[in-house]
Amino acid sequence: MLGADDKRRGRHKARAVLPTPKLGPTANETGAMDVIPRHAQSLKPAAGRRAAAGPRHRPWLWSATLGRWQHMGQRVLAPILALDPPRGLGASAAALLLLAATGYGVVEGGHAEKIAAQVQDICDTAANAAGFNISEIALAGEHEVSRESILTLAGISGRSSLLFLNAARARARLTANPWIAEASVLKLYPGRLRIGISERKPFALWQQDGKVSLIAADGTVLEPYVPARFTHLPLLVGRGAERAGADFVALLERHPALARLVRASVLVADRRWSLHLKNDIEVLLPEHKPDAALSRLAGLDRAKQLLTRDIVSVDLRLADRVTVRLTDAAAAARAEALKAAEKAKKKSGKGGEA
Repeated sequence: MLGADDKRRGRHKARAVLPTPKLGPTANETGAMDVIPRHAQSLKPAAGRRAAAGPRHRPWLWSATLGRWQHMGQRVLAPILALDPPRGLGASAAALLLLAATGYGVVEGGHAEKIAAQVQDICDTAANAAGFNISEIALAGEHEVSRESILTLAGISGRSSLLFLNAARARARLTANPWIAEASVLKLYPGRLRIGISERKPFALWQQDGKVSLIAADGTVLEPYVPARFTHLPLLVGRGAERAGADFVALLERHPALARLVRASVLVADRRWSLHLKNDIEVLLPEHKPDAALSRLAGLDRAKQLLTRDIVSVDLRLADRVTVRLTDAAAAARAEALKAAEKAKKKSGKGGEA
């Protein structure tokens, strides 16, 4: 059993461990009590609260975007940075750049042909020294184009070599001349060259906008003027007459007597032909079947000497009739003749009544 002193000491200890009564909340408890529950927050709209709070900065968004761009740049540049360029690449690139700039200057300055000619001369000189000089040239088919012109067109000179002569280029240069329809160039090593050409034949004279040219049957302009030896050729006038003239001249030549009277054949509106004769008579032909109209005109001239009379024009555009227009003098004479015939008829009528 415990003594009185022990009991008294135990009560004292028990009393000492009792908690001290709280007179007020602590600092931590005060902060906890200041937190407003979620259901007790303000009922303002979210947009209003954000506006009241001011603009919100999002540094995390910019850092994420920047990080993505850095990652993409690393993926693109990594293979390039990983390359191991060979030695001398920089010098080669600089040389290529210099060569490109030189070539651009040559082309823009118009020196390409001169440089090419100089290179060609160097190659020809070396080939001639090796025994590939052109020792014999045979030409065939030339009539209107001279031998000197043919060699010049083909690009052949006294320094040319057979080895470096471009046959295809020579043919193209020859056929660029309007007189030459076809050309052949044959190289026979070590030093023989054969050139054959086929020339276009002068066919007619073509007048367009007051300018007269010499043309071939296919309409190619051979010369922009008329050499004296070709003034006897048929004269075609009008736009498109150079292309359609071959067929019409063939129709006209079926009537030689009529063709000899024609001074010019005029294509009207690219549809029909009119003939201007040497005695200033105009013959209007139809658009369709001009050959039949020419046969009809030739028959009238043979039977009635129509084209030697005092007339201005003959209109054959209608198939069922021929319209003839007289000159002013012939028309006046015809009018006087009709008046005189009418008077004579009246007089004869009066005499019969008496």
